[in-house]
Amino acid sequence: MTQKIILSLRALSLALVASALLVLPTHTLAKEATPAAAETAADAVAPAATSEQAPAEKPLSAEERKVAIDAADAVVAFDASKVIGAPIDWQINFQESVTPIKDAIKPLHNAVLVVITLITLFVLGLLVYVCLRFSKKRNPKAASFTHNKTVEIIWTVIPILILVGIAIPSVRVHYKLYYNENALTNPDMTVKVVGNQWYWNYEYPDLGIKFDSNMTKDADLPEGAPRLLEVDNALVVPVGKVVRLQLTAADVMHAFAVPAFGIKKGAIPGRLNETWFQADKEGIYYGQCSILCGKLHGYMPIKVVVVSQEEFDIWARGAKLKYASNDSLQFAALNQ
Repeated sequence: MTQKIILSLRALSLALVASALLVLPTHTLAKEATPAAAETAADAVAPAATSEQAPAEKPLSAEERKVAIDAADAVVAFDASKVIGAPIDWQINFQESVTPIKDAIKPLHNAVLVVITLITLFVLGLLVYVCLRFSKKRNPKAASFTHNKTVEIIWTVIPILILVGIAIPSVRVHYKLYYNENALTNPDMTVKVVGNQWYWNYEYPDLGIKFDSNMTKDADLPEGAPRLLEVDNALVVPVGKVVRLQLTAADVMHAFAVPAFGIKKGAIPGRLNETWFQADKEGIYYGQCSILCGKLHGYMPIKVVVVSQEEFDIWARGAKLKYASNDSLQFAALNQ
C-alpha cells in the first residue's frame, strides 16, 4: 500500500513538472508581449521612423580620390630635415627625448651610471690595494684569520642599501611607462601593431585603416634616408596625443622599440600587450624589432611620423582610400 502511494506521488510530481514545462514558453511569450514591453519597443522604433534619414555621402570621383591620396602621401613624404629619432655616427648619449616616458628614463639612467661608475672605481682601487699590500713579497707568511663579522655585515648591508636606492626610482618609472592606467584606459587614439616575419602590420581600429610596413630596398631609398630603417608605409600619429599601442604577433616573438620614445614592448603570439607614448615634437622617428625573431630580424625597422592634427586628418582621409582595397599581405622587401 505504501509503495502504491509513493508511486502515485512520483507520477503526480512528474505530471506537474511536464505541465510547467509546457506552460513556460507560453507564459514567457505572454510576458514579452505585455503593454509595457510593446510600449518600449514602439519608443525604440519611433525615433528611427520619425527622424530624417541622413543623406548618403557622395562617392568621390577618381580625380578626387587621387587628390586625397596624393595629399596623404605628401604628409608622410621623407624630408631629411625632419629626422629626429635616428642613430648618428659616433653617438654616445641617448637620442633626443620627445616623450614624458623618455624624460623620466634619462635622469634615472644618468644617476645609475654615476652609482655604478663609483662602485667600479672603488672595487678597482680595492683590488689594486690588495694586490700590492698583501702580495707574497710583502707577506711571506699568510695571515691565519678567516672571518670578520664587521666586514661581512658591511659588505652585505651597503649593497642592499644601494640596490634599494636604485629600485625605488626604477619601479616608479617602470609603472609610469607600462602601467599608467590613465594613459592605457583613456587614450586619444589606439593603434594595433602586429609583428610578422619580417614586417609590421598597423591598424587604426577607430579609423578603419590597416596596412603593412616593409623595409625599403637600398635601390629605392630617398635621398638622405637611413639605410635599413626607412620603410614604405610609416606609422603616423598626431603630435601631443596619447597613443595606446596594442601589440601582438602572428608567428614568433617580436619587440616594438622606438628609442626616442623610450618604449620597448614585446609582441607575443596569442597575447595582447599594451604600452603608450605621447610625442611632443613633430618629426620622423625610427626604431627596430628588438627580439631575435629569425634570419631577417635585422630587416624589421619601425618608422613613426609625428605630424600636426590637421596634417593627420589629411593623411587619415587619404589613407582610408589608399589602403581600402589592399587586403593582400606585402611580404618583407629584402635588400638584394
